[in-house]
Amino acid sequence: MSFSPIPRGVYPSVTHIDPEALSRQGIRLVLADLDNTLVPYKVTEVPEEVRAWKQALEEHGIQLFLLSNSRKPGRAQRFAEKLGIPYQGHSGKPKRAGYLRAMERMGCKPEETVMVGDQIFTDTLGANNAGVTPLLVEPIRLAGNPGRYIRYAAETPFRMLGKRRPFL
Repeated sequence: MSFSPIPRGVYPSVTHIDPEALSRQGIRLVLADLDNTLVPYKVTEVPEEVRAWKQALEEHGIQLFLLSNSRKPGRAQRFAEKLGIPYQGHSGKPKRAGYLRAMERMGCKPEETVMVGDQIFTDTLGANNAGVTPLLVEPIRLAGNPGRYIRYAAETPFRMLGKRRPFL
């Protein structure tokens, strides 16, 4: 396990992460962040392209699991139910316990698991710490919170390094 903020590739969106390529790498479980990864903040409906990606994952024997830090009551649960996937809210990312608990629930090992998220200091750092392959996506939308601009600016060097070491 590594305490590293460097992801294994940076992808434009979750739908650019190829389920067939994941399957060839032995992946059986995709842990996915919710806000700014699957949908923008505050969006409650599942976009058709996310539904199609989830279906493609399943066709390749890969389970999608929502791993969220959302503190909004019921947000992760309602979204996961609409998408028909298991979830874990208040996951405590970047602490490794949330990742380990999710993998245990799904019967998967770290080497069979990837984490897809939009943030270096929660999603990527936590995944690396838990022995899970971190795949970073570009945030869907930055507007609305000045703190996000600062955080994403601080992440830029790690994003650049991640682009040089793709998993897929």
